[in-house]
Amino acid sequence: MAETPPRLCERLSEEGRRTVEFFTSLEPAGWESQVYAEGGRWSARQVLAHFVSAEIGFRQIITDIINGGEGAPEGLDIDRFNESQVAQMAAMSCDDLLAQFEQNRDLTVELVGRMETGDLEKVGRHPFLGRARLDEIIKLLYRHNQIHQRDIRRALAAGAGKPQI
Repeated sequence: MAETPPRLCERLSEEGRRTVEFFTSLEPAGWESQVYAEGGRWSARQVLAHFVSAEIGFRQIITDIINGGEGAPEGLDIDRFNESQVAQMAAMSCDDLLAQFEQNRDLTVELVGRMETGDLEKVGRHPFLGRARLDEIIKLLYRHNQIHQRDIRRALAAGAGKPQI
């Protein structure tokens, strides 16, 4: 099935709702459970901060490509960028992070909803994918969250604080 802006909006909205449900289901100890052993050794709360940052960054890339730009800057060190963005949100509460995620996902859905089907064929740079079509960049946005949530589930299953979903 060919992707269309309405279909991508539907998928982004649904995945956003599931993300909020997932994080809302975490017990307090689950929020601070370590998910990754490398890099910044992120907790589940830090992964949600990463989601907020990624949502904003993806929207900037999408907007730039729609407007004829190249997308992400060439040579962007995505790991360093992610670490710096998560560190900037370190003082935010879990509730604030969830609210920021919801607000930013709504803005992304609104942006994609204004797109023409032909916009999905535009190509630009993504820091992970490299040069890619806009429809693939948008699909990565919701797949990205699914992958990290799977990692959180695995980390929680290995310890205490299993999510209810």
